[in-house]
Amino acid sequence: MRTFQTLLYYCYSHIKDGEQYTAAHLKFCKSLGLTGRIIIADEGINGTVSGTTEACKAYMDYIYADGRFNATEFKIDEVDKPSFIKIHCRYKSEIVYSGLKDPSYIDPTKETGKHLEPAEFAEMIDRDDVIILDVRSNYEHNMGKFKNAVTLDIDNFRDFPSMINDLAQYKDKKVLTYCTGGIKCEKASALLLKEGFKDVYQLHGGIIKYGKEAGGKDFEGKCYVFDNRLSVDVNTVNPVVISACGNCGTTTTKMINCANPECNKHFTQCDACGWELNGACCAACKTHPRIRPYDGTGYYVKIPQPVKPKVLSS
Repeated sequence: MRTFQTLLYYCYSHIKDGEQYTAAHLKFCKSLGLTGRIIIADEGINGTVSGTTEACKAYMDYIYADGRFNATEFKIDEVDKPSFIKIHCRYKSEIVYSGLKDPSYIDPTKETGKHLEPAEFAEMIDRDDVIILDVRSNYEHNMGKFKNAVTLDIDNFRDFPSMINDLAQYKDKKVLTYCTGGIKCEKASALLLKEGFKDVYQLHGGIIKYGKEAGGKDFEGKCYVFDNRLSVDVNTVNPVVISACGNCGTTTTKMINCANPECNKHFTQCDACGWELNGACCAACKTHPRIRPYDGTGYYVKIPQPVKPKVLSS
């Protein structure tokens, strides 16, 4: 049995003391020895944390003890080691940036698409009156997506509102949205409803829950995740690999960051091209004077820069 877990979760819930709660939340996470990334905003909480089984259990108890987060659903993965190096807990304006000039235009606590459980989603995806809409970014759906899904040419979810006009052609269809864990669909489906789409659904718990409860059927490729693992297997029924090396086109699931820190492009690259280019995305980046040493992983830990002490004037 593995001794560590990684928890993926979110909860839209109005928080009045967001900044103060963020500081207290970080202190508690540190007391448990957790690692991960947590975002807290006035609209709720969004996080992925990792630690020992005991620490994760204590953290889940802590979340549920706060009445504001009773609706939280944890997606739990058993892992061999923590999925992060440090713990970050930050207060921001939104837990997922909507890209809207007025984020209050939508409120996921009041109206979203109909939630479909994995088995219901699996039953509907082949129907003629349905479209499957991937609301994630390019690098995510290039790694893996549902069969026949409509994907969007966006680099960040904040670009989603700009795609509404392109999606208008599907207003007479049942629109089934999905994302990694469900959080983006809450806002995407809410916005679609606001913009006149009548029949909008979302995959409850996202791709991760679908993999655990429906075997990941018809999800092609791997699922991108926002921790050191970078991607996880989802489909145990009819798996295929769809991602390809950005340099030579060879099928690969390996995703890296360009070794040139001024580029830092996030892309898929096979091992052969990785070693040939020293982890760079192109020949120009390979010869960049600040290129980082490549160890075959393409993962680089951010090293804090020393802060110069202030000089007090006499």
